[in-house]
Amino acid sequence: MREGDEPQVSLSLLEIFGAMMRCQTTVEAAEQLGISQPAVSNGLRQLERELGITLFERAHRRLEPTAEALSLHEEIRPLFGVLRSFSLRARDIRQGKSGRIRIVATPPIGHTVAPRALRALVEARPEVSVSYDVRRLADILAAVKEGSADVGIALALDHHLDVNVEVLHRTHMVALVPTDSPLADCTEVTAGDVAQHRFVGIEAASRIGQIVRQAFDRDHAAYDPRVEVRYCSTAAVLAQAGLGVAVVDPYTAEEHSSPNLVQRPFNPPCEISVVLLLRKGVPRSRLVHSFIEELRRQFRAPSPG
Repeated sequence: MREGDEPQVSLSLLEIFGAMMRCQTTVEAAEQLGISQPAVSNGLRQLERELGITLFERAHRRLEPTAEALSLHEEIRPLFGVLRSFSLRARDIRQGKSGRIRIVATPPIGHTVAPRALRALVEARPEVSVSYDVRRLADILAAVKEGSADVGIALALDHHLDVNVEVLHRTHMVALVPTDSPLADCTEVTAGDVAQHRFVGIEAASRIGQIVRQAFDRDHAAYDPRVEVRYCSTAAVLAQAGLGVAVVDPYTAEEHSSPNLVQRPFNPPCEISVVLLLRKGVPRSRLVHSFIEELRRQFRAPSPG
């Protein structure tokens, strides 16, 4: 190194220097770093050339640090702590134990299953931070498409041009029946049964509304709701208020469980899917993988209700 030149020292050489200050033999330093002993010796010689300073002197088969080495080590000691923290954080991110995840869900899942999965995720990973929101489907699709959310969760969406849609779980619609209704004594409720009593319908503009109407058609029952609403949650609230039977997804039924309502299987069966919405062309992080696995566990677990 020429006098006046500023040394350009790599982090790998500093790691070798730090290991030698702790171990004082090239064999021990090599074992600690997971590299060969010649690599340690060559690294030390290169560092001394670049610095223009003798760092170690041999004494009794050991390399003793010089006064200059002791002074330099004291100067850069904090750096080794930073490097260790950096390595540990990178490991945690790689293993899905650290980082940030952004989740959006429609109300039925966002108020029931997803919070339970999220709790399991963060309890096992205290370094993870979360952005969590419950929104309408259109807002979730936009958030996932533009990348402001890592994962979306919704109901009854088969496919979409702007995002990847993956089925997470399949289930069936249920009937929420006021306890004072004659249908409350039935073990199951059919579309024909519902058609003969007051009921709250779901708008045909929604995918779930279309699914329910098709069930009435299959049962050759008239679809003539006394009240029609846009969302299953609204239908559940009105059923609880005594305005009639509501056919809703089981997650809405869980959220709106009440002493004034009983839940019954609904026939003909109306299958609906819980789906993941993911951004196209973007690989999933370990953290997203971990959250999805927690969701799958929750769907496999017995319902709290």
